[in-house]
Amino acid sequence: MQGEWAGELVGPDVWQTCRELIPAGSVFAFLGEHRQALFPAGLFADMYPSRNGRPSMPPQVLAAAVVLQTLHGLSDADTVQALRCDLRWKAACGLGLYDTAFDPTLLTYFRRRLARSSRPNRLFEAVGEMVAATGVLNGRQRRALDSAVLDDAVATQDTVTQLIAAIRRTIRHVPGAAQVAAQCCTAHDYGDPGKPRIAWDDEQVRAALVDALVTDAIRLLAGLPAQPLGEQAATAVGLLALVAGQDVEPADDSDGRDGRWRIAQRAVPDRVVSTRFKAHVAVEPETGLFTAVALRPGSGAAHHEAALAVDLLAEETSPVQVFGDSAYSTGPCRQALTDAGHRAVIKPAPLRQAVPGGFDLDDFAIDTAGSTVTCPAGHQVPLSAPSGQNQQRKALFTGQCAGCPLRSRCTKAKAGRILTIRPHHDELAAARRRAATDTAWQNDYQRWRPPVERAIAWIVARGNRRLRYIGTIKNNAWLHTRAAALNLRTLINLGLTRTGNAWTLAPKLT
Repeated sequence: MQGEWAGELVGPDVWQTCRELIPAGSVFAFLGEHRQALFPAGLFADMYPSRNGRPSMPPQVLAAAVVLQTLHGLSDADTVQALRCDLRWKAACGLGLYDTAFDPTLLTYFRRRLARSSRPNRLFEAVGEMVAATGVLNGRQRRALDSAVLDDAVATQDTVTQLIAAIRRTIRHVPGAAQVAAQCCTAHDYGDPGKPRIAWDDEQVRAALVDALVTDAIRLLAGLPAQPLGEQAATAVGLLALVAGQDVEPADDSDGRDGRWRIAQRAVPDRVVSTRFKAHVAVEPETGLFTAVALRPGSGAAHHEAALAVDLLAEETSPVQVFGDSAYSTGPCRQALTDAGHRAVIKPAPLRQAVPGGFDLDDFAIDTAGSTVTCPAGHQVPLSAPSGQNQQRKALFTGQCAGCPLRSRCTKAKAGRILTIRPHHDELAAARRRAATDTAWQNDYQRWRPPVERAIAWIVARGNRRLRYIGTIKNNAWLHTRAAALNLRTLINLGLTRTGNAWTLAPKLT
């Protein structure tokens, strides 16, 4: 049952009696004055569908607390402590002077209800509606895109600790895993959160432990029942499979089929020391307001900046200028932005030279329509038809490079230079020329691209480079709430107020 404001506080109303002590122009003062208008009770009605049971804490209190929590980077326990002891927090959340707030687990419960609801990002949306009501973005048709790498809520771990932690997480989150582990996992007591008690200075003992832990992991994965998995369970299984293979290799004189393993005697590519995510943002560069955010896993083509650019602009009602660094400079990304009506002001990705200081792709005259390529020495060859999954085209100078006086600046290949021409070549070449020669383009990019880096700095400030939660869903919800809190602070700094029933900005700042 959704809780309502009872009208009776525990002690004097802090906002009414201590208003002069709350910093004017702060988020605390704004929430104290306008909390119920920003977060009306109806905004949360679908999260509490039953009219039975004990009334909950009014969701406006929890919403205001969560916004302040993400703004200041506090834990649940520290947030509740602030609600009990700090007049600013009491005033912002509508508590009485003697109110002891609530148990910290209630914040977890509220975030879980929010994440599982039909509108998990409603706090960000509520502030977004306020942005739209003020008209602060009217006529501002620029959006700058960027991303930041964030660490998951796990510490950097060695191989043994990672294996044990991954097995423990699988046992905890996957249905049936505890029973499988009880039958087949014998290398360690996985109910014990500490490291195994062994002679860590004995190399043979350490090797035997790793062997046994990997065997446990493989047996556990093989014994799990076939079943649909939720987000937490699927993450646990995937991480266990990855960790069990990334830092180990077959033992000496083993081909890997006899189940004997050791710590890999090499640097492992893409080693997982902790799970990483990327926070992707779209920002209006004049005001610094976030217009869209998304948190995704840190690797994989589907989560690359270029793949998410159009999604970040999906809510735009009219075409915008899109500013981005070279991470967004792929042919498909540029094409998708153009198809959506946007104008891309994106820094081109640098070309690689086959020979340091030598010729790159733009030194060749490439006529994709006429299907010919002419090299710097004047040799012309035909361009092949598109082929393969990526529809690439080839220009083979293998017969022209022998004896060419420019060869030493062009290629090191014995057979001669081979050019690979990818789809969207003409668009990318035009973008490189424009970035190199168009002064207006250069001025626009240098003026409007840098502000997004300041916005990224706001996202990760106060220790928020490391996330507090595990998994994409929870952390994506956190990112939206943090962006909402930062937008609210920015609007207040721009003069946000409420006139009648409308959100407005101070006249001099509109």
